[in-house]
Amino acid sequence: MTISAATIDRLLSKIREDSDGKRRRRAGVGSAIRRSIPIRTFDGWHDPSPGFFEVDMVEHCGGVKHGGDFVHTLVLTDIASGWTECVAMPVRDQSLIVEGFAKVALDLPFRMLGVDTDNDSAFMSQAVFDYCKKQGLQQTRSRAYKKNDQAWVEQKNGSIVRRLVGYGRLSGISATRTLAQLYAASRLYINFFQPSFKLKSKIRDGAHVQKKYHSPMTPCDRLLARPDIGEATKTALRRQFEGLDPVRLLREIRHAQHQLADFAKQRSEEESVLPDADLAAFLRSLSNAWQDGEVRPTHRKSLAGSRTWRTRADPFEHVWHLVERWLQTEPAVTAKELMARLAAQVPDVYAGASQLRTLQRRVKQWRAEQAKNLVLGALKHFDNNESEVSV
Repeated sequence: MTISAATIDRLLSKIREDSDGKRRRRAGVGSAIRRSIPIRTFDGWHDPSPGFFEVDMVEHCGGVKHGGDFVHTLVLTDIASGWTECVAMPVRDQSLIVEGFAKVALDLPFRMLGVDTDNDSAFMSQAVFDYCKKQGLQQTRSRAYKKNDQAWVEQKNGSIVRRLVGYGRLSGISATRTLAQLYAASRLYINFFQPSFKLKSKIRDGAHVQKKYHSPMTPCDRLLARPDIGEATKTALRRQFEGLDPVRLLREIRHAQHQLADFAKQRSEEESVLPDADLAAFLRSLSNAWQDGEVRPTHRKSLAGSRTWRTRADPFEHVWHLVERWLQTEPAVTAKELMARLAAQVPDVYAGASQLRTLQRRVKQWRAEQAKNLVLGALKHFDNNESEVSV
């Protein structure tokens, strides 16, 4: 009785192989690559220079995935500045990840130095490993099932990707192109005009955690304030910032969101309703946009029709004729008194007070119907008398 479960499995492994004829699957190439990539935890950054990115993928499958290929977003977040880049991919594929890395490297105002990913097989692949080695990128990975190791990019998945795109289901090349147009405008709006907090220190005292943050700044401002960024890069950033129009970028974002909302609802292009193309009209609409409710088209919920059926069983179905007789005899009786009478007659069903609110609604509805019948009946009688006099 002192033998352990692991020892039993080890002793029976040969017998199980002989009985079912199956051999244990050998570890593939991904396992060897995963072992060769070092692990970096959430506290292993130590204020790095700009260029070290946490990388993750977001799948736009519309909730529960039932099968099929869906559009993915490759998200890269710089640890030092918070600079975030998003790349739209039609499917989850390692070759597309390599192309996404190359595209981001060309768009960045600074040099990419390293990438930190999770243990997804698309990242732990030969193509990504060879690209990082060829480009001189330091490749690290998080611990398995430890999402806090990638807290920087996980936060951007919610605050940027989900806030812009929502949770709709997207698939196909057309949806991917529209998503790419959205990211082309949003990357400039977020990195140049949208300030964010950055954690300065975190002190733990037992269960209490005290966090301090730097003053909110945009990723562009953080890059301009760093001494390890060259003056040529800072000059290029200032020149690019002076040529941007935040209202135009916001209009392009809303335009792309309208199209993505149509894709998520599976509408045809002829049925889609796009905002006014006039920039001046869009600027005027910003003053009263709050009156229309949710501004982002990707987060607007379709109006559901009025429900005419019950979703729960009526607790007073078998005794309502009795309650109605009490109401007709004593019109001023309260629902609380009626509930006490029911509890006295049927204590097994109405002993508690959990159904009192339901009875109050039913009594209120009954009295409203009785008052309506009285008023309409009197008006009908008055109309009949008027018609008799006129004749």
